[in-house]
Amino acid sequence: MMELRSTLAGRIVLTAVATVILLFLALPIVVILVTSFSNNAFASFPPDTWTLNWYKALFADGSKWPAALSLSALVAAISTVFSLIIGVTAATALVRSELPLRSAVFALVLGPLLIPQIVTALGLFLLFEPAAMLGSPLAIALGHTVLASPIAVLILIATLRGIDERLEDAAASMGAGRLTIARKITFPLAAPGMIAAAIFSFITSFDEFYISQFLSSVDTVTLPVRVYNSLTFDIDPSVTAISAILIAFAILALGLVALVRWLGSGRQESLLSVENTVGVANPAGETV
Repeated sequence: MMELRSTLAGRIVLTAVATVILLFLALPIVVILVTSFSNNAFASFPPDTWTLNWYKALFADGSKWPAALSLSALVAAISTVFSLIIGVTAATALVRSELPLRSAVFALVLGPLLIPQIVTALGLFLLFEPAAMLGSPLAIALGHTVLASPIAVLILIATLRGIDERLEDAAASMGAGRLTIARKITFPLAAPGMIAAAIFSFITSFDEFYISQFLSSVDTVTLPVRVYNSLTFDIDPSVTAISAILIAFAILALGLVALVRWLGSGRQESLLSVENTVGVANPAGETV
């Protein structure tokens, strides 16, 4: 690989291969975006003529898409809150404390990512059905939290490990308590990671299908389930339009994550530079 990079021909080959792979990965997205503007009721590609009718049909009177969209947003918001609470708690325990059986706890937290989603969905169905909670947005949000919280934990573990513990030690040496250190040092520095965890948790919940399918009812249908029903029982070209909107939403979310991490990247370096310049003061006021 190093020999390829060192020659002009090698760089050209690597660039061409990378371009082909990226185009292959992006091709389905491009097809959906282009097809959403097709005038053909059967969503043909490439389109013969162009129209915005399918976007207008999404929010027309009697459309079922707005209700599904609002329900998915509500469920995703609730699931994001739960996932952040679990993520911050678990990540702090795994990174900042001497937790017994840490490896076992870490494996338990990541377990839902390893189990097939349909198995998890079946287990949640058997759990919530006797409690008459099927169709409840809260039950669906709790189910989504099972899948979204491990992602939040992974992101926050990486975030906390990237925070220099000398900053927390400096605050502790000046008499700050654990809550003060967390509020003044740890959480502000971890804010970009927490925002990224929230965004990925929201997207995970918003796009989740299997759990929503098992826990939804006739009156509570999330957006992925509505898309599936439209593809299975109807021929609705509006599916391409809503898919294009979801793609645009995902791209904006990833851009927001990149922006937040870029804005927060210099905060820790600035604090470290202040510490190295001023020194660490002990409670007596002497500089160490």
